[in-house]
Amino acid sequence: MLIVTGYMHVDPADLAEFTGDLASLAVATRQRAGNVSYDAALDDAKAGRWLIAEQWADQAALIAHLEAEDTAAFIAKWRGRMQGDIRKYDASNERGLAED
Repeated sequence: MLIVTGYMHVDPADLAEFTGDLASLAVATRQRAGNVSYDAALDDAKAGRWLIAEQWADQAALIAHLEAEDTAAFIAKWRGRMQGDIRKYDASNERGLAED
């Protein structure tokens, strides 16, 4: 499994538009093969900062999402108006939070 997480920043003046676009993308993304979860939470409205958290079954599923028409359209629309530090992690030893 892959975990994709980090922060995304947009101008607070663009927050309403970005929120709507991201919500639409999330609905479609959650339907994709290989998507385990896809979530975003507004972390700081004054700063326009979002916390992003995704889980994907594998690299092929993530690539299919990134190459999907709606994802590409979202990125094209917001390119230059959003900045982020999003990282991908391999999760090869998944277990409960309290387990060693």
